[in-house]
Amino acid sequence: MVILRVEALEKEFARTRALKGVSFSLREGEILGVLGPNGAGKTTLIHCILGLVEPTKGRVEVFGLQMDRHRSEILSRVNFASSYVSLPYSLTVEENLVVYAYLYGISNPRQRIREVLELFEIWHLRGKTTRGLSTGQMTRLCLAKAMLNRPKLLMLDEPTAGLDPEIAAKTRTLLMRLKECEGLSVLYTSHNLREMEKVADRVIFLHEGRIIAEGPSSQLLSSHGVGSLEELFFKVLKG
Repeated sequence: MVILRVEALEKEFARTRALKGVSFSLREGEILGVLGPNGAGKTTLIHCILGLVEPTKGRVEVFGLQMDRHRSEILSRVNFASSYVSLPYSLTVEENLVVYAYLYGISNPRQRIREVLELFEIWHLRGKTTRGLSTGQMTRLCLAKAMLNRPKLLMLDEPTAGLDPEIAAKTRTLLMRLKECEGLSVLYTSHNLREMEKVADRVIFLHEGRIIAEGPSSQLLSSHGVGSLEELFFKVLKG
């Protein structure tokens, strides 16, 4: 079952074309990695999928529904986390999640908040104001927020940046478990190519707003005669 379908997506900002005819799909229970250098269009792509930015051309369908017509319905089953986005600094960890729990209409929010905070090992920080968190703790809080509504589609922009190796590994394990057990679909951007090799079922390479390579990691490595995504990354960009 296709969860996300992006067709001929284009986005122009003034004189810059950030996306140039991007098309791909994401199936249920699949992790799709999006790779590319800074400025390739990765974040713009996620913002278009979330409906935060209106595409210049093209179409985004989530759960078979068009984003521009069914945004509220779609977003109730979707979530997002980024290491570049912080939550309000004046609220405590728990207060931040209470706000989002009510926005998502989560039943028994206190119980669910405890579950996600324990999942990312920050339950003990629940009474701490967000401004007092370290970068890694803030990242974990944003990931906890992203899991509150038990999303069927999760979009992650550099989700493990700032995490120590142990927590990053636990986060990868959690995503893979949710994929297998609950059919979670994930769109995942990262500059950590070794991490991407471990979690992604398929990857797409974005460069200057275009997809220049796509497929399962093992298939791409074999077809390009390289041993790692890092080697492939530089070979594809040079090519």
